[in-house]
Amino acid sequence: MNLFVDTSVWSLALRRDSPPLAPHVAFVRNALGAGDAVFTTGLVLQELLQGVSGPKFREAIVQRFAALPFLVPEREDHVRAATVHTACRHKGIQVTTIDTLLAALCIRHGLTMLSTDQDLAHIARIEPLKVWKP
Repeated sequence: MNLFVDTSVWSLALRRDSPPLAPHVAFVRNALGAGDAVFTTGLVLQELLQGVSGPKFREAIVQRFAALPFLVPEREDHVRAATVHTACRHKGIQVTTIDTLLAALCIRHGLTMLSTDQDLAHIARIEPLKVWKP
């Protein structure tokens, strides 16, 4: 399975006080251990780095993420994200700009989203976004 791991899961996985058996964390650890493709993008890395303190922890995240395939959004991804946002709004669902862009990336690349963020679950009810469920 090709995965895209959202900030919400990375945040749990990289916290020291994270429950080691949280299903999303266990799933991403198993995927990485099995050599499955786990993708990321700049927004996820940026959100993670904005939430950490200390240069040592920051550098560890940068080094870990250097090993992951990195998706760079293209013009078509931004256009698709706007379409996703509009479709959600017409259904009475409010989602963030970042989540719509991450969803657009996953849809274009055929990736399964691993997230604890309910906005992405809401998007998946309207758009062809695959979201992993425990």
